[in-house]
Amino acid sequence: MSAHSGSFLPRVFQPAEWAPHDACWLAWPWDASLWEDNLLPAQKEFTALCRAIQSGGGERLEVLVPDAHHHEIAAKALAGLEVKFHHIPVGDIWLRDTAPIFVHEPEHKTVHAHVFAFNGWGAKYFLKHDDHVGARVAEASALQLSRFPLVLEGGSVEVDGEGTCLTTKQCLLNRNRNPNLSKQVIESALGSALGIEKILWLGDGLINDHTDGHIDTIARFVGPASVVCMHASGTDDPNADILARIEADLASFTDARGRKLQVHTIPSPGRIENDEGEVVPASYVNFYIGNKSVVVPTYGVAHDAAAVAAIAKLFPEHRTVGLSARAILSGGGAFHCITQQQPRRPE
Repeated sequence: MSAHSGSFLPRVFQPAEWAPHDACWLAWPWDASLWEDNLLPAQKEFTALCRAIQSGGGERLEVLVPDAHHHEIAAKALAGLEVKFHHIPVGDIWLRDTAPIFVHEPEHKTVHAHVFAFNGWGAKYFLKHDDHVGARVAEASALQLSRFPLVLEGGSVEVDGEGTCLTTKQCLLNRNRNPNLSKQVIESALGSALGIEKILWLGDGLINDHTDGHIDTIARFVGPASVVCMHASGTDDPNADILARIEADLASFTDARGRKLQVHTIPSPGRIENDEGEVVPASYVNFYIGNKSVVVPTYGVAHDAAAVAAIAKLFPEHRTVGLSARAILSGGGAFHCITQQQPRRPE
């Protein structure tokens, strides 16, 4: 039985991203020691993302800034937008992973903030304050806070709001996250925390993804029983085999209601390298679904326009826009990685 079928409703569940939002939580890029020459370009891309989210009457923006100085800089960049700033220390901008996951509590028609343990993406990247961001954002949201000992990043789970979750074995079963927990225990924990009834396990994520295969760079729900993934672009796409396996696995899945998944494919960005010649985990499916707009990361390559057009067809009631995320990608992710939606209270 699914989360919305029959008379059953879970105690709490994470809504699909296309459900209405009250707000979007983000953090201003500020630390020059991390971003180096990409700081100003990242701030420019961040600003364009914020304006796209609010275009046409989108959700309120809740933006974290570390202090009054950076508050002033961010406020000037985001002038004219509906923004609430919060002086909350933050290591970096990846709020999809460090902020709470907001859930519906249907019985009392409320939204709760669920905070999970965070260990720097498997103890690889320790940034001061990031392990406290979840609790501080929950406090700032004035929503009921619940803590969970499970190590979990929001970018590692993708839900349809009807009891189904997509994830990867590479991340959730990685020994650097919850080494003492079995697959069954992790599934049970996600069921309790996010209202998930069925987990669909993919294998590996993109090459050189330092998150160990976050799902939000390889496959996304775009509607009930409907998912999007990428197919290889060019003869030298480094992820060609991985993408083919993902598409095949998705085509074999059924969701929590027993429905076979409809799989949509879009081009990948192809081979994209950084200044050192290393392949970077660029992805078009790392888009953010706002109330009015779907914002797709682009990388200044030949496949950008085709990917944005293909995604636009999947969201006919939204305005779909492609915006540069090349500077933000230098930090390891794109638009979905730096946003966390706060859903509207259930009716």
